Amino acid sequence: MQAQSLRLTARWFQRALWLLAVIFAWFLIGLGGLIVGDLPRVAQSLSQDQFMPQPATQQQQALIEAQQRAQRQAVEAREQARLVAKARADDLNAARASFSAWVSTRRASGLADQDAELVARTRNLETLQAAALAAQQKVRSEDARVLANEQTISNARQRLDTFAQAARQRYDNAYRARQLRVFGVRLAFTLPLLLIAGWLLARRRKSRYWPFMWGFAFFALFAFFVELVPYLPSYGGYVRYAVGIVLTLLIGTWGIRRIQAYLERQKTTEARPEAERRQDLGYDLAHTRLAKHVCPGCERPLDINDAARNFCVHCGITLFDTCPACGTRKSAFGHFCHHCGHGAGMTRSPA
Repeated sequence: MQAQSLRLTARWFQRALWLLAVIFAWFLIGLGGLIVGDLPRVAQSLSQDQFMPQPATQQQQALIEAQQRAQRQAVEAREQARLVAKARADDLNAARASFSAWVSTRRASGLADQDAELVARTRNLETLQAAALAAQQKVRSEDARVLANEQTISNARQRLDTFAQAARQRYDNAYRARQLRVFGVRLAFTLPLLLIAGWLLARRRKSRYWPFMWGFAFFALFAFFVELVPYLPSYGGYVRYAVGIVLTLLIGTWGIRRIQAYLERQKTTEARPEAERRQDLGYDLAHTRLAKHVCPGCERPLDINDAARNFCVHCGITLFDTCPACGTRKSAFGHFCHHCGHGAGMTRSPA
């Protein structure tokens, strides 16, 4: 039925106008993206390092680097000291074994002229023992130096962690403030577009320039959902859920009021005389509704294929009548008879 009510050229022209609306929206979206990109720079990049106390941080980092270098040197020196201490301990153990064997031999021989050699061996053993003790002391000294370096590095890192925790708090606060600034600027840009688009849809959607209106509406919706919604502050989801609840309430309230107003209008319309109701119905609208198997007057479902159904059982509007010239049953909303081409009229009762 809709195909019969709209001319072929008109249908293609309407499709071309929808394409024009999409193209217009595409250009507006491109222009809007450039404008958003050239908005005042309120979205500077942030990093936690920006909020660290730079002089103190650099001092602690330099201290850690210096201590790490000293630590590597101390570890190497400790390893060398341990090798030396091991060598001194081995020399001392060998000297003790040799001295014990020599003392055993001297006791067995009982030679008194070996007393001088006993003194010399004893002094040599004492010298080796002193060297071994000095080597062990060197190892303990290097152990203490390594431990002191580790403690210094640990203290410096703890101070850096303290700086980082404070910087993290300041960074979080600055990031939230940045989100709000970005959202505020984008809201100031997109909200007027959305309001204008809503006004156009409500007041001018039947204008002859409707492709531009729809193109602007597409652009406004894109700006809202792409340029604004991703920058909506979250705060753990509270803000987004709260905004979703508010929008749902607003849209739901608007929808409920619209459907109630529609039902009231329909009730008032159905109470008017049929001639007035038919006069208010547009030609294309009537055929479009019939094509959807609904009554053009009350929009309730009906079976238009039933040859005995000439009136709507809900509102009583005439759906089919007969041609005054040939008597053929035809649509009451057609301008001409589909059988003989005579001009439409209701001079005869429905068959």
